Amino acid sequence: MPDISEKNTGTPVEKQIAVLITGASGGFGLEYAKQIEPQGYRLILHGRDRPRLQMTLDSLKHPERHSLVLADLNRKDGVSTLLEAVRYETLVGLVNNAGFGIWGAFEKTGIVPQVDVIKTDLKAPIEITHALLPALLKNNGFVINVSSLAGEAPLPYMSTYAAAKAGLTFWSEALRTELEGKLRVVTLAPGPSPTGFRDVSGMPSGPGSFFRTSISTIVEASLETLNAGGGYCVPGWRHKLLFTLQKITPRSIALRLMKKHLHP
Repeated sequence: MPDISEKNTGTPVEKQIAVLITGASGGFGLEYAKQIEPQGYRLILHGRDRPRLQMTLDSLKHPERHSLVLADLNRKDGVSTLLEAVRYETLVGLVNNAGFGIWGAFEKTGIVPQVDVIKTDLKAPIEITHALLPALLKNNGFVINVSSLAGEAPLPYMSTYAAAKAGLTFWSEALRTELEGKLRVVTLAPGPSPTGFRDVSGMPSGPGSFFRTSISTIVEASLETLNAGGGYCVPGWRHKLLFTLQKITPRSIALRLMKKHLHP
């Protein structure tokens, strides 16, 4: 497992040095908690579902070291509630993982859930990172932004999700370039994985299972990228193949294929 503390200040990792993981109730967030905990950090686990968040905490080896923060990032006070909860923490890391998507025809989907996707997947990571950046820079820390290969191409019937992830990828990569040598930034862009995303979005099962990559492989790849100094991470050979296909397929053809694949 990658040692993400390797490029810290060189002093021993102490209990009070913390990593904030948003969306830690399951999926990637749960796996990040499991893979980061052995590095000795105190974990601040964010979510909006207390029972599921508690299950994440209970799955860790040293739950007494960590804490939970309940906040709905779609609410007006969601981000401020989260930031207040970490106000006195010594933060060395931030994993912007919280996110969800809406599947279905744009014209038939209410505007509230569409805007909520933008709030959670794009606005919240930018706002949280901006607020915590001074502390992260001071502590020679890191940021991992969990984006998606959905951000590399337009997706009919998941238009807002793809737009949010495209924005997250572009912002994350620009931030990484601006802060090179000051802060390690990873832009994680996975493809299909068994995170429960389909269940939340309402998207039915489809032929994309060939490209499915395990959650543990995806998270481990991002931590390896972090340990190497940061970068754009497409994890696993299946996702790399999908990424290559996205790049070489003309957009007009890709749009028709995705429309057929994702049509309600």
